[in-house]
Formats: sequence, C-alpha cells, structure tokens
Amino acid sequence: MEELLLSTSRRDFLKSGSAAAAFFALGASPFTAFAKDETVQLTILHTNDVHSRIEPFPMDGSRNQGLGGVARRAALIKQIRAEQKNVLLLDAGDVFQGTPYFNMFGGELEMKLMSDMGYDAGTMGNHDFDNGIAGFLKQLPHANFPFLVSNYDFNNTDLKGKTQSYKIFRKQGLKIGVFGLGIELAGLVDKKNYGDIVYQDPIAKANETASILKNDLHCDLVICLSHLGYRYKENKVSDQILAQSTRNIDLVIGGHTHTFMKAPEDIKNLDGKVTTINQVGFAGINLGRLDYFFQKGTGKKIMTAAVCPVHEYSAV
Repeated sequence: MEELLLSTSRRDFLKSGSAAAAFFALGASPFTAFAKDETVQLTILHTNDVHSRIEPFPMDGSRNQGLGGVARRAALIKQIRAEQKNVLLLDAGDVFQGTPYFNMFGGELEMKLMSDMGYDAGTMGNHDFDNGIAGFLKQLPHANFPFLVSNYDFNNTDLKGKTQSYKIFRKQGLKIGVFGLGIELAGLVDKKNYGDIVYQDPIAKANETASILKNDLHCDLVICLSHLGYRYKENKVSDQILAQSTRNIDLVIGGHTHTFMKAPEDIKNLDGKVTTINQVGFAGINLGRLDYFFQKGTGKKIMTAAVCPVHEYSAV
C-alpha cells in the first residue's frame, strides 16, 4: 500500500477547515491522482500519559505553566468533529496518577471526562494500576469506550473479560483495526497491584493481532496503541523496535516515555513497508492529529500530521 507523509503547521492545518481542501488547492503532483470525489478522509486524534491533568498547569513560572486543560482539549475536539466526517479519538495509556484529582476520586473524573469527550478506545499504562486491579475495575463503568490490551493475560484476575484485544471501527466504507500493547509491569508496578496478570511478548502478540486485522479481517488501516515507550538506550522493547520487528501495522500511537515528537517517524517494517510512530508528550498539553486520505479502489493513501497545543484553543 503506497503512502505519502506530509507535515504542516498546526495553525494552517486547522484554519483550512479541511485538510483535504488545502491539499486539492495545492495542485501538486502527489495529489493529482487523488480527486476529491475519489477519496475518504480519516482523522485520528490522540493523547497519551494525561496523568489526571484536568486543569491547565498553574501559572507558577514552571516550564509548563498555563499549558493543557481538559476543557480546552474538549473544545478543540468538538471543533475538529464539526469539520470532519470521520474521526477516531484514541489514548495510549496512563490516564491515572499525577494530580490530587486522582488521589481524591481514584480515576472516576478522568473516565467520565474521556467519555464526555467521546474517546473511541484506549489502552492501559502502568500507572493505571496504581490503585490495583480493583481500583481500575471500580472506575471502568464510568468509561463508555473499550480498553484494548492484547499482550496482558487477565485470565486469572478480575479483569478477565473486561478488556478487548482489538476493536474494528467502520468509517465511510473503511475498516480500521485498533489494538493495544502494555509495558512489562514487573519492576514498574508493585506486584500486589497487578496480581496474576501475565505479561506476554509484545512483538509476538503484535504480529499475531495485526495479521488477524490486516489479513483475516481485511482492515484498511491497522493502529497499535502502545504503552511500550518511544525508544531506550538499553536493550528494551520500544515503539521503534516494535515497528522494525513486525508486519501489518500502519500506525503506532505511543506513550510511557512522555516524548514530545514534533512530527511522526516512519520506520521500515519486516516487509520493507512503512510503519508510522507518533507520540505527543504528556499531561494533555498537546492533541495529536493525523489525517489519512484513502483513494477508493486502489489502496493508496496519503497522510498528513499536526501537533495541536490545546492552550491555543478557547474552552468557551
């Protein structure tokens, strides 16, 4: 499947009202084959490691003062949904822990707000176990979206049957397969908090799940929500290694390392095809946006990306 990646300024990207309109206005050769009436646009919005940051950072002179805020993020998401027909909103884990809101309410507020914003799916990060399996289960009824985890075996825990390995979303004739990968909990999380969860090799599970989604279920796009981390100096599985060591994954939306990527990174997978990696920092400071344009009947697609700092958008 042929793919072209473009980056654009976040302001120009959003001011256009439609990224597609901006593309077709360019008249540049990469887009001439993509007549407007022959394309389907898919907009993917994503966050990671929000860590219970409900309000903007306080104006205390710190590096992040005034940044973030759920109300602003919600306003931005609402604006994009008003402009775009096909939107998926995804999260790559560590919803919990980091502010007094979590200490007081145990994650209830975070789940309710994500539900109100219309999240379509998320995966679990290590801090989502900070109140144990029971603590996560207590808040799960407040989430009206699924948590996707393919490499944790929950069979001997109370989380059995409470998550999904993957989910397929249908948008204007497209099939988008989304699955999740969690980081190894041993050494990061107290054993009493994750109990009898069995960690399974993320690369093996990714290859297995992505093959099902792409080859058996014929998804047009396969997305991995990863809480493995972007990259490490030591020999440890990361999103970069995952991309290099797998097949059939089009996009990895990452978390855990709080990496502020200015643009997505393209990595060649085992078949020499492109797997794109993206991550947008932490604390809800940024909303990631990727727009895919699929040419009907050919399998070709174009993708453009933007980082949207939520403090630039009014919550009113």
